[in-house]
Amino acid sequence: MPRRVMIVGCGRLGASMAAALIERGDHVAILDTDAENFRRLRAHPRLKMYVGDGVSHETLRSAGIESAEAFIAATGQDTTNALAAQSARATFGIAHVVCRINDPVRSEMYESLGLTTVNANRLVLDLALKAMEP
Repeated sequence: MPRRVMIVGCGRLGASMAAALIERGDHVAILDTDAENFRRLRAHPRLKMYVGDGVSHETLRSAGIESAEAFIAATGQDTTNALAAQSARATFGIAHVVCRINDPVRSEMYESLGLTTVNANRLVLDLALKAMEP
């Protein structure tokens, strides 16, 4: 069943996630502060692109957060991602929120506050250690 997903950040990660979600049938709204970043995406009927700050409640509302069922904070800035994710969950009541956090220490801290975080360093480390198992 298709879901409505909002993504904050249209860098390589955000754009890749948007493309994958669209391919599986979801509807995606993606926000970025730089319209030039949308060049990473191809136009699609289930894709809406918005220029704006993903921590601004006004911007999130105008991009349709109130109808989103899932939220992904995928900018390159840990603080921005944490603020956007906390707003999505606490202010807008979105149950499925994922937050990219680059710093492993911050990732653990935000996890302890109830955010679901993804840390690329931790994922690569886990995969490397698993690959080296006998």
